[in-house]
Amino acid sequence: MIRHLSAWATLIFLVLFAALTLWLDRVVQPGEPKLDGSTRHEPDYVVENFSSATLDLSGQPHFTLAAIKMTHYPDDKTTLLERPHFMSFAPNTAPYHMYAQRGIVTEDGKDAYLHDHVRVIREARGAASELTLDTTFLHLIPDKDLAFTDKPVVINDAHTHITAVGLKLDKRKHTFKLLSNVKVRYEPRHP
Repeated sequence: MIRHLSAWATLIFLVLFAALTLWLDRVVQPGEPKLDGSTRHEPDYVVENFSSATLDLSGQPHFTLAAIKMTHYPDDKTTLLERPHFMSFAPNTAPYHMYAQRGIVTEDGKDAYLHDHVRVIREARGAASELTLDTTFLHLIPDKDLAFTDKPVVINDAHTHITAVGLKLDKRKHTFKLLSNVKVRYEPRHP
């Protein structure tokens, strides 16, 4: 009788072990692939030579976006831009132009990432001369009028040349904060 009990216990243990092994195998296996095309990284639409504008509450342009080409990908819901040009407007301030070779806009449109030969130009206005900023990467948050980079930047206006690594630009406060390795050369006006 004890021999039969021992054999049954071993058999029950092996059956439970086999069931556990099958369950673990199913848990760790990847799911069935979707056959609807949503996993392919192929564009669902492409627009060439486009421009768009976002208006403020008074109906005036807040910012505009133009690009040579815009490509949207449904799998990750990103929008790629070729040679994007953002323009930012605010009352009583000079417009800002932001150019790059390429850009990425997130699904919700709240973030844009400019890459390669990024240039920001603040137009001259009143006593303030034109200001240019050059870098290789810029993260824009257009609704908040913010821009960030952790890359080297070069800033020039009529009398100042600045180099630094990292920048936080707050257009609403009319400020930019340089994050590290800041070097400034100032050349005063000659009458």
